[in-house]
Amino acid sequence: MKVPSTPKNDQAISPAERDRLVREAHRAHVFQPWSAQAHVAPFPVAGAEGRYFWDHQGNRYLDFSSQFVNLNIGHAHPKVVAAIKEQAERLCTIAPHFANEQRSEAARLIAELTPGDLTKIFFTSGGAEANEHAVRMTRLFTGRHKVLSAYRSYHGATSTAIHLTGDPRRWPNDTGAAGVVHFVPPYLYRSAFDARTEAEECRRALDHLEQMICFEGPRTIAAVILEPVIGTGGVLVPPAGYLPGVRALCDEHGIALIVDEVMTGFGRTGRWFGVDHWDVVPDLLTFSKGVNSGYVPLGGVAITARIADFFADRPYPGGLTYSGHPLACAAAVAATRAMADERVVEHASWLGEQVLGPGLRDIAEAHPCVGEVRGLGVMWAIELVRDRDTREMLVPYAATGTDTAPVDEVMAECQRRGLWPFANFNRVHVLPPCNTTEDEARKGLGMLDEALTVADSRVTAGSRRGRPRGPRTGDIE
Repeated sequence: MKVPSTPKNDQAISPAERDRLVREAHRAHVFQPWSAQAHVAPFPVAGAEGRYFWDHQGNRYLDFSSQFVNLNIGHAHPKVVAAIKEQAERLCTIAPHFANEQRSEAARLIAELTPGDLTKIFFTSGGAEANEHAVRMTRLFTGRHKVLSAYRSYHGATSTAIHLTGDPRRWPNDTGAAGVVHFVPPYLYRSAFDARTEAEECRRALDHLEQMICFEGPRTIAAVILEPVIGTGGVLVPPAGYLPGVRALCDEHGIALIVDEVMTGFGRTGRWFGVDHWDVVPDLLTFSKGVNSGYVPLGGVAITARIADFFADRPYPGGLTYSGHPLACAAAVAATRAMADERVVEHASWLGEQVLGPGLRDIAEAHPCVGEVRGLGVMWAIELVRDRDTREMLVPYAATGTDTAPVDEVMAECQRRGLWPFANFNRVHVLPPCNTTEDEARKGLGMLDEALTVADSRVTAGSRRGRPRGPRTGDIE
């Protein structure tokens, strides 16, 4: 059956009818990612500005997800919108082998912000492609084929990237033939190493990784890839010595270190890049999302001089039609400059330390369903449990269907109040734009506080009062 096209905004039609037609057109013609198509229930969005978006009927939502954790500078930032318009009038697109002012300037600005001598930028259209090419570069550079990646990680949905991924989205796509070996990262609250302190967790996680390298054969391993803070998999902030320890292991065995900053980069953790918290310089750094807040798709790989020089006299066997697209690069230049001028990264750090962190810890004290809160900057997770003593998850790992109902109910309550956070399994993630105001942050925390009461009813009777017991510092402080 043919579905009528959505009427233009100047046509006389009620908001409710417009909402219905947009939904029908989406369901009829859009094949939605990560979804069973018969169960898609799209939410029509009419517009957005700042930290809010709204539907056709005027209902406004405070964006505590930054969409897919990419809207670091908020919706419709005027400087970025103006830069896209200006570039479109001058030059919409040009092939990657031509020099272009915006492409060169975006690369220069990114290289200035990255740590160490990551001085060359290979542009892609997104984060998955960036990780694909980073792995290809290290395999060519080292002459080795294996890549070690962490469980719970997410690195993208293209062929190599989905094999690198360590969460359940890999399972239906895993052919086991991509030369990827997974290891266990630190996660003190649910320690796989029976650790009681951050120092123990760090040491034992590094010992585990060193054993994996030994068992797999150091001379077969091209790279270790990791997120400095594992994002979708739980906002897992590593212990203080972990990333420097991984860097040391890579140096010892001639393994390249790839840091996936697709989610953590450009202010999300309160630094320009997540690795800046630990003064670690990788061999390659991948980015996307926050580089221009997703206004036009863009990603890339920042490459050290040593690896870039390897390709000085031998062609790099890879490229993309839209590498360094002028509109995307113009957006990146404008976004990066605006973030610097408006001190957005510094604000994100302050917001995390003074508002989000304390506010979420207060919420944890008030709700027995909260097992732990953790995060940095504007990147936080609330881990929901049925029992604080046993730490039983509110919904199981990799839950689907009706098993996700307890967290779905929390999300529905948030949305009913006008808040749009992010959820994954037994966690609610708090991921507002980096330039969220203090008032907006406190308003969002208040709505979240109210919504979590529905999860408190799922807590077992003996776990309804007081803080979680036990000696582990992974518990709420």
